[in-house]
Amino acid sequence: MAETNISGTEYGNLSGTGTSYSVDPVQTDGATGQKETEYINSDWAQQLGYYKKIPELKAAIDAKATWTVGKGFIADEMSTLTLDIIKGNGKDTFNTILENMIRTYNIGGDSYAEIIRDDEGAMVNIKPLDPSTITIIMNTKGLIIRYEQVGKINKNLKKFKPIDIFHLSRNRVADEMHGESLIDAVEEIILMRNEAMSDMRILMHRHVKPITVFHLDTDDADKISEFKAKADKATDKGENLFIPKGAVELDMQAVASNATLNPLPWIESLNNYFFQATGVPDIIVGGSKSLTEASSKIAYLAFQQTIEEEQLYIEESVGQQLGLLINLEFPASLENEMLSDNKKDGDMSTQPNETTAGVGQ
Repeated sequence: MAETNISGTEYGNLSGTGTSYSVDPVQTDGATGQKETEYINSDWAQQLGYYKKIPELKAAIDAKATWTVGKGFIADEMSTLTLDIIKGNGKDTFNTILENMIRTYNIGGDSYAEIIRDDEGAMVNIKPLDPSTITIIMNTKGLIIRYEQVGKINKNLKKFKPIDIFHLSRNRVADEMHGESLIDAVEEIILMRNEAMSDMRILMHRHVKPITVFHLDTDDADKISEFKAKADKATDKGENLFIPKGAVELDMQAVASNATLNPLPWIESLNNYFFQATGVPDIIVGGSKSLTEASSKIAYLAFQQTIEEEQLYIEESVGQQLGLLINLEFPASLENEMLSDNKKDGDMSTQPNETTAGVGQ
């Protein structure tokens, strides 16, 4: 007989069996003390793949680029004349080149464009380059001394002086020689969301077309193969299947509507987390989530601060690297409207009500 004395109870050891989240330490990609330190974005192809495949990521990055360029640039007459001749690949304008480069550095962290000059050294064109072909070269002091471009086909090496490359970086950290890709920070969210959507797709198929288990009254391989072909064809075409009585037993493996965890709230939570992480409110990209007017204005105003900061970076980079002063116009600001609303609310709060006014009379 088994021992049933409660004093025989023992405890186990679960320490170390749980999953503790941790983040690996990271070193900056700055000058290493060697004569030259190089950096090239070897992840560009994967990052570009995410941008082209994931619609919400594409919408967020496109929104950042479109809103940063805004209504276009304003400049003095000489700067405007200089920038008006910029054609990029022949069909570009300076505004579309800026939008291209903003989109590119959000995808890969950096964007590059060749500054083409005439014989007298005057800038005559700016041509965007593929980031996966550009290597940044730093000296021991942490200064960029040149850029190198490797051809996609013939692999010929072309060297550029720093003054011949228009270089924009996103959120550069400490002494790093490159910017930070937006995609790297949201990659895990993208994967989780798409995995959940893939599971939801399978679940919906199981609701509409449940799995059927056939118990066949035979072990003959040829007869089983013949029946499988007929059953699969009938299921695919949505037709009836006529079986001799007693030859087959059917067992429908249907998924009850409440038998599984509903993934929709999880997907919605990941959507919210994604747009929070990218810094682009979903209302900016056409989201239809119900929000109050006040909360929508706050989200819009927060986004405006981010875009205006990015516009300042672009304006200063154009001034420093191209020697031109420009001003990027924000598309539409709600700041004045919010100040007006607050003033109205303040006026209403200070007005005496009729009952109080009548007491002293």
